[in-house]
Amino acid sequence: MAPSATAHTRIGEIRDRAYRALEAAMPAADLDAALRCGDRLLDALPERADLPRNLVLVAFGGGKDSAYMLAFVRAMQLCLHRAHGNTFRLRGATNRHAGMPHAVMRNIDRVYRALLLDEDPDCELLLIDGDQVSSFDVDLPQRDSVVHRNRLDILMTGHRTQGDGRPTFCNACNFSVVSSFGLAASYGGGADVIITGDSQQEQRQYALWVSRLARRLEPARGSQPAASAAGAEPAGRVTTAGRAGARNGFGRLLSSIDGIARSYFADIHGPDATDLIAARRVHAEVPDRLQFFSIYSDTHYAAGRHMDLLTDLLGFEFDDLAFSFTESDCGNPALMAHLRGLRCERVFQRSYAEGLHEYAAFAFDLMRKKDFPPELVELMGGRYEGADAVTRMRGTVADYAQETFGLGEEQLVCMVWSPFAENGKALQDFLAAEHPGLADRAGDVHTMLAVDAPDDASDPRLVDELERISGLSLANLRVLYRRPVRRPAGGGTGVIDAVLEGDPHKAVIRTQHTRNGPSTFEQISGR
Repeated sequence: MAPSATAHTRIGEIRDRAYRALEAAMPAADLDAALRCGDRLLDALPERADLPRNLVLVAFGGGKDSAYMLAFVRAMQLCLHRAHGNTFRLRGATNRHAGMPHAVMRNIDRVYRALLLDEDPDCELLLIDGDQVSSFDVDLPQRDSVVHRNRLDILMTGHRTQGDGRPTFCNACNFSVVSSFGLAASYGGGADVIITGDSQQEQRQYALWVSRLARRLEPARGSQPAASAAGAEPAGRVTTAGRAGARNGFGRLLSSIDGIARSYFADIHGPDATDLIAARRVHAEVPDRLQFFSIYSDTHYAAGRHMDLLTDLLGFEFDDLAFSFTESDCGNPALMAHLRGLRCERVFQRSYAEGLHEYAAFAFDLMRKKDFPPELVELMGGRYEGADAVTRMRGTVADYAQETFGLGEEQLVCMVWSPFAENGKALQDFLAAEHPGLADRAGDVHTMLAVDAPDDASDPRLVDELERISGLSLANLRVLYRRPVRRPAGGGTGVIDAVLEGDPHKAVIRTQHTRNGPSTFEQISGR
């Protein structure tokens, strides 16, 4: 139904205010680029004669780059309204994981309000928690199911990699992000266009990488749950746009990533964990009409050029946890640094500060490679300079781990040792160093983990101790016992290695694995 004349006037006033605010804050060249990009988008929309029938999707993770992209697309929307008296509908979608601090939600809320998206009836703001889609609400509590899922994935992967940052925190999260694209694109009547900042070459390279990885992992799918296992919609998933994604280019890409996800989570949680694997499948059912539209040729994300827009108009704040090294929408990179500190302190018997600085040096190099503004690199560097800063950050991140994932130092130390994986390879050393009262029970632990005995056949007090120390159930520990540990130089973990291969967020560093030992090389990864 077309809006009344009064409503049309009100909408016009809202959009005029939003345009004037952007005009004052956005460099003139960027606003001109938004106008040109809007004209290109017009040619790509399926309903040019009736612009409000077109729905354009923008994924807004809450970081600085996606905030700028959203502002740029809002400028495109407003430019078309000024030129044609009407414009496309805009859907913003945020995938929320447990590692997203509330400060990020507040940034998102401020950006939406600054762009007047919350007042424009043709703008829809969605929040995606796992498989649940709802309207964005800055105060909506984090969902327990998402926290539990993220916590379990972190622990199970971290115990395979000695807490290495990238696989421990990012692998499962990346599958969730991709799935959220499919959910957001299929929600309601479905979207027509999804905006991307990647060039066509980058899109092709990513699609090729996905295709190769999917073929490489194909043999690992023999024990996967049947496709019908994910045919039923999980509670809270709302999609009515049809199930024809296999014929759509984006749908085919999502289907390939879904296959990778099934192989990955079967390796992490065991092939018998059919419910866990099905719950982590990537949503690939998107409308056939959905197409990508790249703004790459019209703008770029150099944050240094857009700091005034970000901080003055959009109200973007670089919070201590929400802005962690290369990320401005996630606290997990700070936790990655914390784990490196704990590994150096407890496994290598060096100092926590040495490990923290090893990770920080790696992360600062990543920031420079990503052309971060020098002032942001300096801001981050100041958080880790000096003994007081190290102590403060250690306490801050430890609190974050406890409050966000329910993980205390005992569980994190256990994870960086990885004592249960690979047939308990590090078990004896771990118990001797961290839990000497259990050191003489190492044989009992091996026996308990090596067999598929019922839980009630095991010593209940020993089971309770191991579950408390690790944060994992006996069933989880038995899965770990049969899985390999990633080697310090990289490799040894099959599926995990395949996903990490070619990822630029890793480096080989020079380190020491004992307090006064020789220098050696180790591969670390993170964000």
